[in-house]
Amino acid sequence: MTAEKHVSRMNGIDLEVLKATIGAIQKDPALGACRFRARNAWLGGTRNCSTISGFHGAGQEMAHAEPFLLNADEPAVLAGGDKAANPVEHLLNALAGCITTSMVAHAAVHGISIDELESELEGDIDLRGFLGLDPAVPKGYTNIRVKFRVKTAPENLALLKELAAFSPVYNTLVQGAKVDIDIEAC
Repeated sequence: MTAEKHVSRMNGIDLEVLKATIGAIQKDPALGACRFRARNAWLGGTRNCSTISGFHGAGQEMAHAEPFLLNADEPAVLAGGDKAANPVEHLLNALAGCITTSMVAHAAVHGISIDELESELEGDIDLRGFLGLDPAVPKGYTNIRVKFRVKTAPENLALLKELAAFSPVYNTLVQGAKVDIDIEAC
């Protein structure tokens, strides 16, 4: 007779909470529909700040414990004050954070233990597109490279790469998303 070991936390993830969320969405798929929001204010020059205070999820409005402030600026070479990461650096941060979270959470559900995980990201942008100097040059990233280093059993590496593909930010970048821009007077 063998006793089954009950694991309530893996990779720092509370499996009971995560499995309860998965189960609730399986029973009522509408609970999976989320709407995340950010409010941004221009602070002058190339500086601006986004406030993240809540979202719609699990069929209701949810408030964060406290608002999060995400400052953005540009480096001096782009006429900025270099007081914060610029927006394309924030995008790399969002990609790194989302892939990491996706990989760790899905690994936990699959019973894969991760002891350490870090990544390095770099992306290529040709400023001629952003500056309007050449209409044939794309205005955004043309290539992003993500390199993960993970401490886990070697047989887990291939599955971890598959699990990384569950990242919503990764999928938004590779599949694209419709973005509607509306501008109105104050």
